[in-house]
This record gives sequence, C-alpha cells and structure tokens, in this order.
Amino acid sequence: MRRMFGAAAIAAAVMFGGLIQAWADSTVPYSDAAFKAAQAARQSILVEIHAGWCPTCKAQKPIIDKLAADPKFKDLKIFRVDFDDMKPAVQAFGAKMQSTLIVFKGAKETGRSVGDTKEASIAALLDKSL
Repeated sequence: MRRMFGAAAIAAAVMFGGLIQAWADSTVPYSDAAFKAAQAARQSILVEIHAGWCPTCKAQKPIIDKLAADPKFKDLKIFRVDFDDMKPAVQAFGAKMQSTLIVFKGAKETGRSVGDTKEASIAALLDKSL
C-alpha cells in the first residue's frame, strides 16, 4: 500500500510540475506581426532581448518564468528576441546588449532594464506593464 501511495504521489508531482512549467514558460519567439497585434490589443508586454550564450539571460529566465506564473501577470505577453539572429528587431527596440528587458502597455513603452537579475526589481519592472 505504501509503495502504491508513493508511486501515485510521484506521478502527481511530475504531472503537476509539468503543468506549472507549461504555464510558466509563456515566452514566445518574437515576430513583428504578433508584437503589433499585442500592442493593438493594449496588452501588457515584456520584450526580452535574449542570447542563448549569455549567463545573465540564463539567470533572468527562471525569474521571468516564476513571475509569469503569478496570477497578477497572467495576461502578460512575453516576446523573446534573439540578440544574435534578430538584429533588425534588436535595433528597432534600441537595445545595445542582450539581457535587456522592455515592458509595454499597448504601444507605450513603460520601462526598461539591462542586466538585472534581481527578482524584486524585475517584478517592479513588470508591474509597469499592468
């Protein structure tokens, strides 16, 4: 009986963890059309200028995922712009380096940070998109 309960508990934890991860990983690749549509819908938006090789970007990802899972940010649309492969978009956002986070409320930019890896200040930045 104890073995069966243990197996059921492990299965439930794995399934629940998968659901949390799927919900938390709300980042989508950037496209100009999707970004403009989100702006037109007056959505809260985070643009994440990201590079796969960047240690700061890697540190930001779990923080952003955790915050995106908060019901407060349930409507936040997160767009990931690849710093190396999407230079026109990087330049259009005026980003000088990877690990740049830019928030919008509709078409209006409401905040920006570069290289931040502190959960409290990233949360404060995201608050500016609400």
